[in-house]
Amino acid sequence: MKTIFRQVAAVVFVLTITFSLISICQKLGKSIKADITQQKLYTLCDGTRAIIGKLNQPIKMRLYYAKTAAMKAPDNIKYFDNYYEFVKSLLEEYVAASNGMIELEVIDPRPYSDDEVAAIRYGIKRFPITNEEGFFFGLVIQTQFGVEKTIPVFSPNRQNFVEYDISYLIDTAIRRQKKRIGILSGLDVAGDDVTPYMARMMQMQGQKPKQPWAFVQQLKEQYEVVSIPTDVNKIEGVDILLIVHPKDFSDPTLFAIDQYVVRSGRTIVCVDPYCVSDVPPQQMMQMQIEHNPSSEMNKLLVNWGLEMPKDTFAGDRTLAAEAALREGQRPQKIIGFLDLNADCFNRDNVVTAQLNQVRLLFGGVLRETMLSEKEIKDRNIQRTPLVMTTARGNSWTVSNQFELMMPDPAGLWQKFTEGTKPVNVAYLTTGRFKSAFPAGIDIQVPAPKSDDPNAPKTVAKHIPALPEAKDNCAVIVFADVDFMSNILAYRETFFGTMVVGDNGAMLMNAIDDLGGSSELISIRSRGNFKRPFKAVDEIEAKADAQTAEEESGINAEIAGFENELQNVLGSAKKGEEEIIGSAILQKKKELELKIIEAKKRLRQVKVQKRERIEQLGNSFRNFNMLTAPAVSLVIAIILGVHRNLRKRKYISHASDA
Repeated sequence: MKTIFRQVAAVVFVLTITFSLISICQKLGKSIKADITQQKLYTLCDGTRAIIGKLNQPIKMRLYYAKTAAMKAPDNIKYFDNYYEFVKSLLEEYVAASNGMIELEVIDPRPYSDDEVAAIRYGIKRFPITNEEGFFFGLVIQTQFGVEKTIPVFSPNRQNFVEYDISYLIDTAIRRQKKRIGILSGLDVAGDDVTPYMARMMQMQGQKPKQPWAFVQQLKEQYEVVSIPTDVNKIEGVDILLIVHPKDFSDPTLFAIDQYVVRSGRTIVCVDPYCVSDVPPQQMMQMQIEHNPSSEMNKLLVNWGLEMPKDTFAGDRTLAAEAALREGQRPQKIIGFLDLNADCFNRDNVVTAQLNQVRLLFGGVLRETMLSEKEIKDRNIQRTPLVMTTARGNSWTVSNQFELMMPDPAGLWQKFTEGTKPVNVAYLTTGRFKSAFPAGIDIQVPAPKSDDPNAPKTVAKHIPALPEAKDNCAVIVFADVDFMSNILAYRETFFGTMVVGDNGAMLMNAIDDLGGSSELISIRSRGNFKRPFKAVDEIEAKADAQTAEEESGINAEIAGFENELQNVLGSAKKGEEEIIGSAILQKKKELELKIIEAKKRLRQVKVQKRERIEQLGNSFRNFNMLTAPAVSLVIAIILGVHRNLRKRKYISHASDA
C-alpha cells in the first residue's frame, strides 16, 4: 500500500514540476525571441525604436479583429488571419520596446456588443459578412490626454508599410499641435489674402480677389498655411517649407532657404525648366517683353547631391499623352506631356507607394551629382528616386524657351530618342548637408537716421551662417510645378473642384511624410511578405518557354499549309474542280494529323512540367518530414557512443583498482 501511495505521489510531483516548468518557460520565452526571416520582418527599425524611446506619456493600443467572424467568412476574409497574426506580433514588439509605456488590447468585436459599437465610433471600418456578422481589422491609439488616432482598416496593399503606418500614428498622437506650412513661391499660388469685408469692397469696385490654387485650399484643411515673401533673408516658425517655382530668387532668399534646410528644416522644392502655369502679365504680353517661365535652384541643389540641367526635359514614348494645343485642332501625342503609370513610382517609399497616375507637363530631369564615397558615408547622404519614366524614357533638350511657347509636336519628337534606363523627375534626399553660404552673407539694411542729406540710405550687415548641418536634413525635390496646378491636378465641375488622378495625392503624401519626425522619415518598406518559390518559378518558366516554342511551331505549320492551299486554289483551272477538291481534302487531313501530333507533344511537355513540380514538392516534404527524426537519431547515436565510452572507461578504472 505504501508503495502504491509513493508511486502516485511521485507521479503527482512529476506532473506538478512539469506544468510549473512549462509555465515558467512560457513567461520567460516571451522575452526570448529570434527573427529568422530574411528581411527581418518582425524586427522594429531604429526609427521606430527612437519614436518609442521619446514617449513621455502612456499610450493604449486597441487592435480590433473579428476573429470569430473570419472563421465563418469566405476564403478572401480568412486570408487576413495570417496578416492579423503578423500585425499582432509586430504590435507586441512595440509593447516590448516601450518599457511599459505602451499597452496592447486585442478585441474581437461580436455583433451587438459594446466592443462593436466602440469600434464603429472610433472609425474602424465594418465589412458585412452576414446579416449579423461584420468584419473588423483596424487599430486605435489613445493617449492619456484624449488624443485618438485610427487606422480604419489594415489594407493588404499597405502590408509593406505596416510599421510606418503604426509609427506614424504614434508620432502624430504625441505631437498635438497643428503643423505649420510656409509657402515660398515665385507664382501667386496663395491668392489674395483679404478679409471678407475687403473681398466685398473689391467686388463692388468691379475687382475680383485672386483665388488660391486648389492645392493651397486643400492644405488649409489639414495644416496652418502661411505665405513667405520672396525677399526674405531668414525663415523660421514653420514646420515644413514648400518652395514653388523659385524663379530669380536673390542670394539673401537662397541663403534663408539654405540655412533653414541646414538647421534640419523639412523642405519640398518644386522647380521647373518650363512652367506652363507661369503666364506673363497682360502688360508684358502687349509690350512683347521677353518672359522666361523657367526656374532652377542648382546653387542649393548641388549641396544636396542633385542638379537639374537647363532646358532639359523628361520624355517617354510609352507615356506620352494626347492633347490639342490649339482650339479646333485634333489631339496628338506630345513628348513633354507624360501620363505616368504605376510602374513609374518607387514602391518602397511611402510618398509614392500607392500612386497610380500622375501627369507632368514639360517636367525636368534630376540627376545625382558626383560625391565621394567618404562624403556620402560621413554625411549619411541618401538619394532616393521617387518618380521616374520607364526604361524606354530619356531626356531631350531645346535650344531656347521659345520652342515651347508655340510647340510643334512633330518637331519635338525629332529631338527625342529612346533610352535604356529610367529618367528621374523626383527625389528624396537626406543627410547632413553642407551650406552653400559657409561664410555667411552680407545684406543691405536701412541706415541709422542721420541729418546729413548725403548719408547712405542703407548699410551692409553681415549674417553668419551655420556651415554644415549637425543633424539629418530631408528635402524632396520635384522637377515640375505644373503637376500641382489647377490645369493638371484638379478640375472645375458643377459640383465644385474635383481631384484628377494622383497629382494632389503625391504632394500631400510628401508633406505628410516630412511632417513627421526625422525618425519617421527613416522608416521605409518592410519588404515583400510573399516569398516566391524560385525553383518552382524557374521550372514553370522553362516549361512555358518550351510550350511557347511548340505553339509557335504549330502556328507556323498551319500558316504554311494555308498558304499552300491558297496557291492550289489560285492555280485551279476550269474543269479541275473535283481534282482540286480532293487535293484540298487530302491537305486538310494532313493538317489535322499534324495538329493532333503537335498537341500531343504539348501535352507531354505539360505533363513533364507537372511531374517536375510534384517531384520537387515531394522532395521538400520528405526533407521536412525526415529532418527531425534524422537529427534525433544522430543525437541518440552520439549519446549512446558517449555513454558506451564512459562505461568502458569506468570498467577499466574498476579493474585496475
